[in-house]
Amino acid sequence: MKVVYSDKHQLHDPQFFIVRGKVKRSNEQPERGARLLAAVRRDGHEIITPDDHGAAPRAAVHTPQYLRFLETAYARWRELPDASEEVVANVHPFPGQPCTYPEHIVGLAGYHMGDTACPIGAGTWEAAMWSAHCATHAAQLVMDGERAAYALCRPPGHHAYVDRANGFCYLNNAAIAAQHLRTAHRRVAILDLDVHHGNGTQGIFYRRADVLTVSMHADAHSTTPFFVGHAHETGEADGLGYNINRPLPVGTGDAGYLAALRRVFLDIKAFAPGALVVALGLDAHERDPYKGLAVTTDGFGAILAEVAALGLPTVLVQEGGYLSDDLGPNLASALRGFASAA
Repeated sequence: MKVVYSDKHQLHDPQFFIVRGKVKRSNEQPERGARLLAAVRRDGHEIITPDDHGAAPRAAVHTPQYLRFLETAYARWRELPDASEEVVANVHPFPGQPCTYPEHIVGLAGYHMGDTACPIGAGTWEAAMWSAHCATHAAQLVMDGERAAYALCRPPGHHAYVDRANGFCYLNNAAIAAQHLRTAHRRVAILDLDVHHGNGTQGIFYRRADVLTVSMHADAHSTTPFFVGHAHETGEADGLGYNINRPLPVGTGDAGYLAALRRVFLDIKAFAPGALVVALGLDAHERDPYKGLAVTTDGFGAILAEVAALGLPTVLVQEGGYLSDDLGPNLASALRGFASAA
């Protein structure tokens, strides 16, 4: 399989992260990219550097205000007296109340950053931009005739909304890939396999009928993002019925996961998409630091083999999966599983 990768991801090395009130280094570290790259190299996949696809693919998904913020936030923040090394929001608008778009960088940070898991450092914008280029390039490969392509995206993207960073994510790579595929296909489906709900992706397409969003994740009653990701969220307006959440009990293993996956395949087939985007989180693994689900390494191979059997042109976009000795083997198993049934 062709793997699209940019070493620009290393420019993003977030340090600030709050876990149960304690400040720690982020789990979303450059070593993730290194381990994933080593895994695809070991298995002999062809590694491609993405082209610069310009601003249009990200602008088709995210607002101009938000993109300007991401591009300029770090420089503006560092002009503040006694500012931290990373942009970290500490004040946010209150939902349901009147809100004026702010001018001050502290207000802008609160408006465009949903939590403290997405600090912006000196290299964050460039890394996020090239991560999005990876997703766009993989989508273009599929549009040009590849059966499938894998975008090794870092930072990840599925928690990023149209105008808000969130949960390690800045630009929504899966949404950008899906929107790019829409230039060639009337209908595109997104299948999110990350342990956490793809809340940003849901938000982007929630009122649209041309992109079906399906998320398999640990129950949001017990796991972030808490406020969204529940089964009753099915879309609004034109998008009513085109958003499907399948929350799974914490600790669900291979058998339960595969059974639930086969049920959502019925929805995907009924939608009859021309292409599929898979938000490939590997953090559903039994030994991932987040421990929300209990999929085994072999289980990832079985899951992706069934995804491949759908027979759709497929863009695999890397999402979660955090530092452990299992990370590389999990990716290798997933790609081998897909290849076995493609």
